[in-house]
Amino acid sequence: MKKAVKTVFVGLSGGVDSSVSAALLQAQGYRVVGVFIRTWHPDFIECNEEEERRDAMRVAAHLNISFLTFDLEKEYKKGVADYMIAEYKAGRTPNPDVMCNKEVKFGAFLKKALAMGADYVATGHYAQVKLKLEQDFERGRFRPKGGVIRKNLGSGFDLCKSYDPSKDQVYFLWTLKQEQLSKILFPIGHLKKTEVRKLASKFKLPVADKKDSQGICFLGDIDLKDFLKHYIKEKNGKVLSEKGEEIGFHDGAVFSTLGARHGFTITQKTPNDGAYYVVGKDTEKNILIVTQNKNHFTSSSARQDLAEIKLINVNWISEIPKEGKNYTAQIRYHGEFLPCTVTCGSKASAEVVFENPVLVAPGQSIVIYNKDMVLGGGVVA
Repeated sequence: MKKAVKTVFVGLSGGVDSSVSAALLQAQGYRVVGVFIRTWHPDFIECNEEEERRDAMRVAAHLNISFLTFDLEKEYKKGVADYMIAEYKAGRTPNPDVMCNKEVKFGAFLKKALAMGADYVATGHYAQVKLKLEQDFERGRFRPKGGVIRKNLGSGFDLCKSYDPSKDQVYFLWTLKQEQLSKILFPIGHLKKTEVRKLASKFKLPVADKKDSQGICFLGDIDLKDFLKHYIKEKNGKVLSEKGEEIGFHDGAVFSTLGARHGFTITQKTPNDGAYYVVGKDTEKNILIVTQNKNHFTSSSARQDLAEIKLINVNWISEIPKEGKNYTAQIRYHGEFLPCTVTCGSKASAEVVFENPVLVAPGQSIVIYNKDMVLGGGVVA
């Protein structure tokens, strides 16, 4: 009997990664439909969305695949932009890329694609989805032929790091659930970026030499703080040293996050001063606390307070962490993998205990790993 052809809706952004993903899927025999996703952009930012859409259309025409445009502006405005603004107003530091994947790419886009008859959706993310039996069978690097072939093996899926650690994007995908993973393909997750570039040339894609985009998608070249100032009023406040001495000023504590080295002015300084960075803030009193001290975490009180981090809105993808077992965690995108243990509280909360103190702001995402597998993550309370 002839095997039924599966349909994949590929999120074509106009970039190299998503374009190569579409080409690979087509080469593997899938029926590919290219989809450009329209998102929200504020009026005061110059937008290049139409240029990106034209590039996506050129790729679709080159591959001779169908091309659609999904208008997800409302979903993006509510789930990403409004969320980000509200979090900053509350003094927290959100991650809009996490919310974009949750609410838009694997929320509204996935839902609409499946409703229109798609078997899967695919994106150009550097990540891998593995069947559990494949994980049990092969403990090292797993590079399935083509990267996306589905086999009827076992039950359940694991989200794993990509083959290229310099481009890995699983940090942004910790909110995914089993039912979503069963419908998602990451065609380039088993490749390095250099290989993707070579494939773009091999497929003669019109975007083969296009540079990678950077930063938050709807901001373009504008600074995040400049964007936020359109929605949050500036309010001058004090900058204090660790000893409580007033040494400078700022224009709003909500605009700063822990670890930042800018966004404030030091007036009481000497020629020998090094860089200052934020180690504390009080948004109610509108105060920032800064230090030059590289040994800031040496006190026992700081060590205890900053090594035990509570998470809320927790999501465990394929298994719940075992108490007392050693894992690693990332507290920021492409941050180092820090040794930790995890204690699960209620279904939606957990506590991560690090071997050493960490500087992480409320609202940020912490992602937990068991070697190359993403267990899940949560938001710092």
